[in-house]
Amino acid sequence: MNVLAIDSCLGAVSVAVRWRDAGGEWRMRDAYEARSAGHAERLMPMIAEIMGTAGLAFSDLNRLAVTIGPGSFTGVRTGVAAARGLALAAGLPVVGATSLAVMAHRANALLGAARAGRLLAVAVDARRETVYFQLFPLEPADAGAAALLAPSEAARHIGERPVIMVGSGAVAVADALSAAGGQAEVAFADLQPHAAALALMAPGLAPVEPLRPLYLRQPDARAQDDKSLPRAAP
Repeated sequence: MNVLAIDSCLGAVSVAVRWRDAGGEWRMRDAYEARSAGHAERLMPMIAEIMGTAGLAFSDLNRLAVTIGPGSFTGVRTGVAAARGLALAAGLPVVGATSLAVMAHRANALLGAARAGRLLAVAVDARRETVYFQLFPLEPADAGAAALLAPSEAARHIGERPVIMVGSGAVAVADALSAAGGQAEVAFADLQPHAAALALMAPGLAPVEPLRPLYLRQPDARAQDDKSLPRAAP
């Protein structure tokens, strides 16, 4: 299955294409850039660059994959909108995964045997003393839902089970777990989602229709209601 995968949810933009060549061998081309801004400006050029490097046309693809959130509002919107547009133009199905699930896939690959039967928890700093949190048992099908939680609430979800914490919010949750009598190992605090991991996950994901972003919180900027708008004098 030939897949184009994209991510722009958090602190990076990445694109990957995975395909089977004429000899039946799997190939991968990917690009990754750490970014605090400019996700929208960079994503589409990066897609064009990777497809060109791979020598593929969109007609060579079988599906698209995108991280649906959580993350920054601009980043999540950018990725989901790009996937919707490309899917419509190319007539391709789209699959989605949370940014945290893609991070967990990367962490599993990096940890290997060092995970040693422990839970894997991904926690990303969401500001305002909260984290985006998702818990991953050994069986991926048993993963919990992504949630916006205080570190102490995330710690309660883990309980006394042995766990490895990854992501920018890992230390906060590990500290809360320690205060409650538990214990966690923290690793890869700077981990970000990567489209290459999503490309590997994509064949096992079910197409999503309609494709929707997963924000988990309301935007900081809100439109004023009619009562608060200044009115001209009659």
